Amino acid sequence: MDAPLKDLLDLLDLERIEANIFRGRSRPAVVPRVFGGQVAAQALVAAGRSVPQDRHAHSLHAYFLRPGDPGAPIVYEVDRIRDGRSFTTRRVVAVQHGQPIFHLSASFQTYEEGLEHQEPMPDAPDPETLPPAEEVLPKHAGYFPDPSVVDRLLEARAAVDLRYAQDPPYLSVGRPREPRSQVWFRTRGELADDPLLHVCLATYVSDMTLLDSVLLAHGRGGWAVGDVVGASLDHAMWFHRPFRADEWLLYDQQSPSASGGRGLGTARIYTRDGRLAVSVIQEGVVRVPRA
Repeated sequence: MDAPLKDLLDLLDLERIEANIFRGRSRPAVVPRVFGGQVAAQALVAAGRSVPQDRHAHSLHAYFLRPGDPGAPIVYEVDRIRDGRSFTTRRVVAVQHGQPIFHLSASFQTYEEGLEHQEPMPDAPDPETLPPAEEVLPKHAGYFPDPSVVDRLLEARAAVDLRYAQDPPYLSVGRPREPRSQVWFRTRGELADDPLLHVCLATYVSDMTLLDSVLLAHGRGGWAVGDVVGASLDHAMWFHRPFRADEWLLYDQQSPSASGGRGLGTARIYTRDGRLAVSVIQEGVVRVPRA
Protein backbone atom coordinates (compact mmCIF):
# COMPACT_ATOMS: atom_id res chain seq x y z
CA MET A 1 0.00 0.00 0.00
CA ASP A 2 1.36 3.42 -0.97
CA ALA A 3 2.03 5.85 1.88
CA PRO A 4 -0.58 8.40 0.67
CA LEU A 5 -3.32 5.76 0.79
CA LYS A 6 -2.23 4.66 4.24
CA ASP A 7 -2.35 8.30 5.36
CA LEU A 8 -5.88 8.63 3.95
CA LEU A 9 -7.04 5.48 5.73
CA ASP A 10 -5.54 6.81 8.96
CA LEU A 11 -7.46 10.04 8.37
CA LEU A 12 -10.72 8.08 8.17
CA ASP A 13 -9.94 6.05 11.28
CA LEU A 14 -11.66 8.41 13.72
CA GLU A 15 -10.89 8.52 17.41
CA ARG A 16 -13.88 7.54 19.53
CA ILE A 17 -14.28 10.00 22.43
CA GLU A 18 -17.59 8.66 23.73
CA ALA A 19 -20.23 6.29 22.41
CA ASN A 20 -21.62 8.89 19.99
CA ILE A 21 -18.73 11.36 19.73
CA PHE A 22 -15.72 11.00 17.43
CA ARG A 23 -12.74 13.18 16.64
CA GLY A 24 -10.97 13.52 13.32
CA ARG A 25 -8.03 15.46 11.98
CA SER A 26 -7.46 17.02 8.57
CA ARG A 27 -4.81 16.83 5.92
CA PRO A 28 -3.30 19.78 4.03
CA ALA A 29 -5.81 20.95 1.43
CA VAL A 30 -5.40 22.47 -2.02
CA VAL A 31 -7.25 25.55 -0.79
CA PRO A 32 -7.03 27.03 2.74
CA ARG A 33 -10.02 25.09 4.08
CA VAL A 34 -10.83 21.47 4.82
CA PHE A 35 -11.64 19.44 1.69
CA GLY A 36 -15.37 18.79 1.65
CA GLY A 37 -15.00 15.16 0.61
CA GLN A 38 -12.90 14.53 3.69
CA VAL A 39 -15.55 15.91 6.07
CA ALA A 40 -18.32 13.96 4.32
CA ALA A 41 -16.33 10.71 4.43
CA GLN A 42 -15.40 11.16 8.08
CA ALA A 43 -18.99 11.95 9.02
CA LEU A 44 -20.14 8.78 7.27
CA VAL A 45 -17.49 6.80 9.17
CA ALA A 46 -18.88 8.21 12.43
CA ALA A 47 -22.45 7.31 11.44
CA GLY A 48 -21.46 3.84 10.28
CA ARG A 49 -19.65 3.00 13.51
CA SER A 50 -22.92 3.39 15.41
CA VAL A 51 -24.79 0.95 13.16
CA PRO A 52 -24.92 -2.89 13.26
CA GLN A 53 -22.50 -4.42 10.75
CA ASP A 54 -25.26 -6.19 8.84
CA ARG A 55 -26.69 -2.81 7.76
CA HIS A 56 -25.03 -0.98 4.91
CA ALA A 57 -25.22 2.67 3.86
CA HIS A 58 -27.73 3.23 1.07
CA SER A 59 -27.98 7.05 1.09
CA LEU A 60 -26.61 10.24 2.53
CA HIS A 61 -27.70 13.87 2.39
CA ALA A 62 -25.37 16.61 3.58
CA TYR A 63 -24.91 20.37 3.84
CA PHE A 64 -21.61 22.22 4.00
CA LEU A 65 -22.27 25.03 6.49
CA ARG A 66 -18.92 26.74 7.11
CA PRO A 67 -15.36 26.41 5.77
CA GLY A 68 -13.40 23.94 7.90
CA ASP A 69 -10.12 24.88 9.55
CA PRO A 70 -7.47 22.32 8.45
CA GLY A 71 -5.34 23.16 11.49
CA ALA A 72 -7.95 22.18 14.08
CA PRO A 73 -9.55 18.82 14.97
CA ILE A 74 -13.14 18.15 13.93
CA VAL A 75 -15.61 16.67 16.42
CA TYR A 76 -18.37 14.47 14.98
CA GLU A 77 -21.51 14.16 17.11
CA VAL A 78 -23.79 11.26 16.15
CA ASP A 79 -27.53 11.37 16.83
CA ARG A 80 -29.15 7.92 16.72
CA ILE A 81 -32.40 9.00 15.07
CA ARG A 82 -34.00 5.60 14.45
CA ASP A 83 -33.29 1.88 14.57
CA GLY A 84 -36.03 0.09 12.66
CA ARG A 85 -36.45 -3.53 11.58
CA SER A 86 -34.86 -2.87 8.16
CA PHE A 87 -33.54 0.68 8.21
CA THR A 88 -31.32 2.67 10.54
CA THR A 89 -31.04 6.47 10.41
CA ARG A 90 -28.23 8.59 11.79
CA ARG A 91 -27.61 12.33 11.91
CA VAL A 92 -24.07 13.67 12.29
CA VAL A 93 -22.96 17.22 13.03
CA ALA A 94 -19.31 18.16 12.50
CA VAL A 95 -18.15 20.87 14.91
CA GLN A 96 -15.07 23.11 14.97
CA HIS A 97 -14.37 26.02 17.32
CA GLY A 98 -17.80 25.53 18.88
CA GLN A 99 -19.70 25.92 15.60
CA PRO A 100 -21.23 23.37 13.21
CA ILE A 101 -19.40 23.25 9.87
CA PHE A 102 -21.18 20.27 8.29
CA HIS A 103 -24.42 18.32 8.70
CA LEU A 104 -25.06 14.78 7.46
CA SER A 105 -28.07 12.48 7.48
CA ALA A 106 -27.39 8.88 6.48
CA SER A 107 -29.59 5.80 6.16
CA PHE A 108 -28.52 2.16 6.43
CA GLN A 109 -30.42 -0.98 5.43
CA THR A 110 -30.26 -4.73 5.84
CA TYR A 111 -29.89 -6.60 2.53
CA GLU A 112 -33.15 -7.37 0.72
CA GLU A 113 -34.12 -8.97 -2.61
CA GLY A 114 -36.18 -6.68 -4.82
CA LEU A 115 -36.93 -5.33 -8.29
CA GLU A 116 -33.86 -4.79 -10.48
CA HIS A 117 -33.16 -2.37 -13.31
CA GLN A 118 -30.60 0.32 -14.09
CA GLU A 119 -29.61 2.88 -16.69
CA PRO A 120 -26.91 1.42 -18.95
CA MET A 121 -23.30 2.44 -18.51
CA PRO A 122 -22.29 5.12 -21.06
CA ASP A 123 -19.42 4.69 -23.49
CA ALA A 124 -16.05 5.63 -22.04
CA PRO A 125 -12.42 4.93 -22.97
CA ASP A 126 -10.62 2.18 -21.12
CA PRO A 127 -8.91 3.59 -18.00
CA GLU A 128 -5.56 1.99 -18.86
CA THR A 129 -5.47 4.00 -22.09
CA LEU A 130 -5.70 7.30 -20.17
CA PRO A 131 -2.74 9.07 -18.56
CA PRO A 132 -2.69 9.47 -14.76
CA ALA A 133 -2.71 12.92 -13.19
CA GLU A 134 1.00 12.85 -12.37
CA GLU A 135 1.71 12.67 -16.11
CA VAL A 136 -0.87 15.24 -17.22
CA LEU A 137 -0.64 18.06 -14.67
CA PRO A 138 3.12 18.81 -14.85
CA LYS A 139 2.89 19.12 -18.65
CA HIS A 140 0.30 21.88 -18.28
CA ALA A 141 1.67 23.83 -15.34
CA GLY A 142 1.69 26.94 -17.54
CA TYR A 143 -2.11 26.98 -17.53
CA PHE A 144 -2.12 27.89 -13.84
CA PRO A 145 -1.27 31.43 -12.65
CA ASP A 146 0.33 29.83 -9.59
CA PRO A 147 2.47 26.83 -10.67
CA SER A 148 2.50 25.53 -7.08
CA VAL A 149 -1.13 24.51 -7.63
CA VAL A 150 0.13 21.50 -9.59
CA ASP A 151 2.09 20.14 -6.64
CA ARG A 152 -0.80 20.78 -4.27
CA LEU A 153 -3.28 19.02 -6.56
CA LEU A 154 -1.02 16.01 -6.94
CA GLU A 155 -0.45 15.81 -3.20
CA ALA A 156 -4.16 16.11 -2.40
CA ARG A 157 -5.03 13.30 -4.84
CA ALA A 158 -1.99 11.08 -4.26
CA ALA A 159 -4.02 8.28 -2.66
CA VAL A 160 -6.32 8.02 -5.67
CA ASP A 161 -5.55 7.23 -9.29
CA LEU A 162 -7.93 9.63 -11.07
CA ARG A 163 -7.92 9.77 -14.88
CA TYR A 164 -9.93 12.18 -17.04
CA ALA A 165 -11.56 10.68 -20.13
CA GLN A 166 -11.69 14.12 -21.80
CA ASP A 167 -9.83 17.40 -21.30
CA PRO A 168 -10.43 18.72 -17.77
CA PRO A 169 -11.73 22.29 -17.29
CA TYR A 170 -8.30 23.90 -16.94
CA LEU A 171 -7.46 22.72 -20.49
CA SER A 172 -10.81 23.93 -21.87
CA VAL A 173 -10.70 27.61 -20.91
CA GLY A 174 -12.52 29.74 -23.49
CA ARG A 175 -13.98 26.69 -25.23
CA PRO A 176 -17.49 25.95 -23.93
CA ARG A 177 -18.60 22.39 -24.62
CA GLU A 178 -21.20 19.86 -23.56
CA PRO A 179 -21.58 20.03 -19.76
CA ARG A 180 -20.34 16.50 -19.21
CA SER A 181 -17.18 15.09 -17.68
CA GLN A 182 -15.98 11.53 -17.15
CA VAL A 183 -13.24 10.31 -14.86
CA TRP A 184 -12.09 6.85 -13.86
CA PHE A 185 -10.82 6.42 -10.31
CA ARG A 186 -9.57 3.81 -7.86
CA THR A 187 -7.41 3.85 -4.76
CA ARG A 188 -3.68 3.29 -5.18
CA GLY A 189 -3.64 0.02 -3.30
CA GLU A 190 -5.83 -2.85 -2.19
CA LEU A 191 -8.34 -2.24 0.59
CA ALA A 192 -9.86 -4.43 3.27
CA ASP A 193 -13.26 -6.01 2.59
CA ASP A 194 -15.19 -3.65 4.91
CA PRO A 195 -18.13 -2.32 2.80
CA LEU A 196 -18.30 0.90 4.86
CA LEU A 197 -14.68 1.69 3.98
CA HIS A 198 -15.36 1.43 0.24
CA VAL A 199 -18.48 3.60 0.51
CA CYS A 200 -16.58 6.22 2.53
CA LEU A 201 -13.71 6.34 0.03
CA ALA A 202 -16.15 6.81 -2.86
CA THR A 203 -17.74 9.63 -0.84
CA TYR A 204 -14.29 11.19 -0.41
CA VAL A 205 -13.58 11.12 -4.16
CA SER A 206 -17.08 12.20 -5.18
CA ASP A 207 -16.41 15.82 -4.13
CA MET A 208 -13.27 16.21 -6.26
CA THR A 209 -14.66 16.72 -9.77
CA LEU A 210 -18.47 16.82 -9.69
CA LEU A 211 -18.80 20.51 -10.56
CA ASP A 212 -16.39 20.23 -13.52
CA SER A 213 -19.34 19.83 -15.86
CA VAL A 214 -20.70 23.22 -14.76
CA LEU A 215 -17.38 24.85 -15.71
CA LEU A 216 -17.17 23.06 -19.07
CA ALA A 217 -20.53 24.48 -20.18
CA HIS A 218 -19.06 28.01 -19.92
CA GLY A 219 -15.45 27.44 -20.91
CA ARG A 220 -14.25 28.16 -17.38
CA GLY A 221 -11.20 26.56 -15.83
CA GLY A 222 -12.17 26.85 -12.18
CA TRP A 223 -10.52 28.17 -9.05
CA ALA A 224 -7.12 26.77 -10.09
CA VAL A 225 -6.89 29.20 -13.00
CA GLY A 226 -8.67 32.00 -11.15
CA ASP A 227 -11.73 32.48 -13.37
CA VAL A 228 -14.27 31.03 -10.92
CA VAL A 229 -14.79 31.07 -7.16
CA GLY A 230 -16.46 27.89 -5.94
CA ALA A 231 -17.42 25.83 -2.92
CA SER A 232 -19.69 22.87 -2.24
CA LEU A 233 -23.09 23.68 -0.74
CA ASP A 234 -24.85 20.35 -0.43
CA HIS A 235 -24.23 16.76 -1.45
CA ALA A 236 -26.37 13.65 -1.80
CA MET A 237 -25.46 10.06 -2.67
CA TRP A 238 -27.44 6.84 -3.15
CA PHE A 239 -25.55 3.55 -2.97
CA HIS A 240 -27.37 1.08 -5.19
CA ARG A 241 -25.09 -1.94 -5.47
CA PRO A 242 -21.90 -3.21 -3.82
CA PHE A 243 -18.60 -2.01 -5.28
CA ARG A 244 -14.93 -1.78 -4.42
CA ALA A 245 -13.12 1.56 -4.36
CA ASP A 246 -9.82 -0.19 -5.12
CA GLU A 247 -11.16 -1.31 -8.52
CA TRP A 248 -11.81 1.02 -11.46
CA LEU A 249 -15.02 3.06 -11.17
CA LEU A 250 -16.39 5.36 -13.88
CA TYR A 251 -17.65 8.71 -12.57
CA ASP A 252 -19.99 10.04 -15.29
CA GLN A 253 -20.91 13.66 -14.46
CA GLN A 254 -23.12 16.28 -16.07
CA SER A 255 -24.72 19.61 -15.22
CA PRO A 256 -28.40 20.27 -15.97
CA SER A 257 -28.39 23.86 -14.66
CA ALA A 258 -26.44 26.85 -13.38
CA SER A 259 -28.05 30.06 -12.11
CA GLY A 260 -28.00 32.51 -9.22
CA GLY A 261 -24.31 32.00 -8.52
CA ARG A 262 -24.86 28.25 -8.10
CA GLY A 263 -24.25 25.24 -10.31
CA LEU A 264 -25.80 21.77 -10.12
CA GLY A 265 -23.91 18.58 -10.89
CA THR A 266 -25.47 15.14 -11.23
CA ALA A 267 -23.53 11.92 -11.68
CA ARG A 268 -23.54 8.15 -11.74
CA ILE A 269 -20.73 5.86 -10.68
CA TYR A 270 -20.40 2.55 -12.54
CA THR A 271 -18.25 -0.47 -11.90
CA ARG A 272 -15.99 -1.51 -14.75
CA ASP A 273 -18.34 -4.36 -15.68
CA GLY A 274 -21.23 -1.90 -16.10
CA ARG A 275 -23.15 -2.10 -12.83
CA LEU A 276 -24.65 1.18 -11.62
CA ALA A 277 -23.19 1.48 -8.12
CA VAL A 278 -23.89 5.06 -6.97
CA SER A 279 -25.94 8.13 -7.93
CA VAL A 280 -24.67 11.56 -6.85
CA ILE A 281 -26.07 15.10 -6.85
CA GLN A 282 -24.27 18.23 -5.67
CA GLU A 283 -24.94 21.94 -5.78
CA GLY A 284 -22.12 24.40 -5.29
CA VAL A 285 -21.30 28.08 -5.36
CA VAL A 286 -19.97 28.98 -8.82
CA ARG A 287 -19.23 32.69 -8.98
CA VAL A 288 -17.31 34.69 -11.56
CA PRO A 289 -14.83 36.99 -9.72
CA ARG A 290 -15.53 40.67 -10.02
CA ALA A 291 -13.03 42.63 -12.10
